[in-house]
Parts: sequence; C-alpha cells; structure tokens
Amino acid sequence: MWVLRCRGWEISENQVTPEWVVLSRRTILAGAAGLIAAPAPGAVSGQSARAVRNPKYKTDHPLSAEQDVTRYNNYYEFGSNKIIWKEAQELKQRPWAVRIEGLVKQPRTLDIDDLLKRVSPEERVYRHRCVEAWAMIVPWTGFPLAELLRIAEPLGSAKYVAFETAADKSMPELRQSWYPWPYTEGLTIEEAQNELAFLSTGIYGKPMPPQNGGPLRLTVPWKYGFKSGKSVVRIIFTERRPKTFWSELQANEYGFWANVNPAVPHPRWSQATERLLTTDERVPTKIFNGYAEYVAALYTDKQGEKLFV
Repeated sequence: MWVLRCRGWEISENQVTPEWVVLSRRTILAGAAGLIAAPAPGAVSGQSARAVRNPKYKTDHPLSAEQDVTRYNNYYEFGSNKIIWKEAQELKQRPWAVRIEGLVKQPRTLDIDDLLKRVSPEERVYRHRCVEAWAMIVPWTGFPLAELLRIAEPLGSAKYVAFETAADKSMPELRQSWYPWPYTEGLTIEEAQNELAFLSTGIYGKPMPPQNGGPLRLTVPWKYGFKSGKSVVRIIFTERRPKTFWSELQANEYGFWANVNPAVPHPRWSQATERLLTTDERVPTKIFNGYAEYVAALYTDKQGEKLFV
C-alpha cells in the first residue's frame, strides 16, 4: 500500500488560503501600496505576468502582507533604518546590465531584459529569515540560479560565485566610508547549483521594487537574509572564497556560511525564535529555515567550519 508522508515544511490542502482570497487581498493592497510596488520607469512586467507558482515550495504560514514586505526593508545603501522605501525609488531599474566574469568560458555583459528572455520564469513561495530574528513569507518571481550558471558556462576551476550589488549615485549611504562598499556576497558552486537557489525579479506578481532589490536579487532561503544580495550588477566566478560585506565589517558576528540555526545564537541575541511580519507572531526558528531536506547534505564535510551566523 502506498502511503503519502508529508514533509515537515508541507501543509495539508485544507489549510491553504483559497486563491480568490489571496487575489482579492492583492487587489486591495495594490490600491494602498501602488507606489511602493510599482516598477521603475522603463521596467517591464512580462516575466512576472508569465510566471506560474511552483507548487513544490510551500510554507506552514500564510503570505506576509505585500505592504509589510515592501515597506520594511534592510538596504544599507539607502539608510540604516527599515523605512527606506521612498528613498529607494530614486534607483532606476532600466537600463540595467549584469556583468559575468572571472572563471567562465567567455566574460560577457547581459542586458536584464535579454537575460529574462533566456530563462524560464516561475513563482516560488519561500520563507525569508533575517539575522535580526524577524521573518516573512514571500511569493518571489524569478528563475533558478542554476539557469544563470548554464548561461555563464563556468570553468571547472571555479569553486565560488560572488555577487556584487549596485553602487549608484541615488544611494546616499555610499558616502559612509567605514562600510566596505560595494556590497558583495558569495556562494559555493554547489550552493549555487542547489535547486532552492533563486534569482528573483519580482514579488506578488509584480516586478521587484527597488527597496526589495530590484531588478535582480539573489534569494537563498536557507540562509540569513543578508546573504541575498540586492540589485545585482556583477557576478564573478572564482577559485577563492570571496570576501563578503558583513564578514568584512564584523567578522566576529557574521561568517561566510550564515545558514539558519536556532541553536546557534548571534553574539547579541538568540536565534531560537523569530517574529513573523504582518501577524507579529513569535514562532520557533527551524534549522536551515525549514529547508534542511534540500541543503543539509551540502555541509556534511564542513562540520569544522562556522556554518551558522
């Protein structure tokens, strides 16, 4: 007899919010928050419009409200507080190019819209866990990072992928010289090839607003949110582990791996629980943010390293 066993991150269908409810809520929120989620001048919404939700990726909590997700942001280039969405509208998202270089068959520069024509868009609902112990549930539009690797054609000597984010004249905090600008993050090739690793171009069925990292951001849901670099302009394949923004700034608090673990506290606060945006519910944090089944095997030979925070 075949027995269906649900995984820990799945919920039963009768707990899923009906589609008409979600769509109605989106309509209401769109009226209230049209400015913050609207694409920058020249942005296109074709990929978001074509994307279909991948049912494989589910969460055990309902979506966070769009207005919360688009108005509560960490984006240090625009300021160190969470309310930077108005300032971020100055970041123009077209024209936009992404440079691919390093250990690849042929370095190249890709226009964002040309890139989007070469990939298969989909929507994925992922948990997002900030190192500051707040969390949200977001429907991201985009494509698997593995598709970008296919286009980039990295050499066999490439062991890591570095992501450099925009340093634009619209960003007032770039004048703060104590930050190691530009913001840079990195993954191993194996992490980048994992099915969860995603390049996001939209949220809630709309193009990604600038405060959330538009037009292109990294999304790695099993890691703390600072690993998901926003507004990516350069992707470098390298043999050496890249320096990353927060580990350069505060190496005693932030490491390269930054996988979510409730049992490993941040030096200044516990990671055992997290606060969900929209509901303010306090819930237990899950190892690898609930995605251990997908990613734990990536680290079985790295137990001697600082894998968490």
